[in-house]
Amino acid sequence: MAQRKPFRWHIVVFLAPAVLVYTAIMIVPLIGTLNLSLFSLTEAGERVFVGLQNFATLFGDPRWSESFWNALINNAWFFLIHMLVQNPIGVMLAALLSSPRLRMAAFYRTAIFIPTILSFVIVGFVWKLILSPIWGIAPGMLDAVGLKSLFAPWLGKEEYALTTLALISVWQFVGIPMMLIYAAMLSIPDEVIEAAEMDGVTGWSQFWKIKLPLILPSIGIISILTFVGNFNAFDLVYVSQGALAGPNYATDILGTFLYRTFFGFQLQLGDPHMGAAIATAMFAIILVGVSIYLFAIQTRLRRYQF
Repeated sequence: MAQRKPFRWHIVVFLAPAVLVYTAIMIVPLIGTLNLSLFSLTEAGERVFVGLQNFATLFGDPRWSESFWNALINNAWFFLIHMLVQNPIGVMLAALLSSPRLRMAAFYRTAIFIPTILSFVIVGFVWKLILSPIWGIAPGMLDAVGLKSLFAPWLGKEEYALTTLALISVWQFVGIPMMLIYAAMLSIPDEVIEAAEMDGVTGWSQFWKIKLPLILPSIGIISILTFVGNFNAFDLVYVSQGALAGPNYATDILGTFLYRTFFGFQLQLGDPHMGAAIATAMFAIILVGVSIYLFAIQTRLRRYQF
């Protein structure tokens, strides 16, 4: 008979603190939120079990569904701008900064990454000042180059406000995909690059044919992190446009919709049970998106890489 391997207690010892902390701050609140979404309050203030009635109200009652779908569509647009603008720019910056011929590359990397560590409050307030049509510097800067006619109160117009906030977020966080892709490029073996150069593949041709296929898994990870981060977004919109996500809810996303519903705002009373239903819907959306990536996209990327 084969001798049984001894149980590796050291694995349990090292994992236990992280598991306990993660359970306390993530799993327990998640279960509490799911449980809260299945109850409601009567007019007498009694808590009663209603099952999925809160979700039926959220998706079926026009008073709730209109706001929910508006927030979801805005959130999808917010995410799409990050995918189409932030991540490609991050990849291009990483490719440029990984060039051995570029001088002061460390300075450029630091300068691009600095906005990432700034507070949302600072970023939102500063950009509101910059874009203000009254005391902002944007009109003067555009006037200096003869483009003042292009200026508009971008944060005050319904058709521009959400896109403007998304681009501000791109400016703040483009350093994250840049650094992750830069690290992925540094991990490419020198033998691969030398072999490509011996075959005459250099410059951008080397990036498209050699480096890009090798960093596709990293790009996939960045994409799913962008998805999760954007569908949990709240801070920038709240700081810049307030809880009502003006103008006329044009910048309302799931995070601000959840905040108003759960805690209440101005004349709107808070409803923790409907707020929990919205949070559960957000969790389901993120879970489906992550599952699609893990089981459909990541597997293909690994096959393509190896």
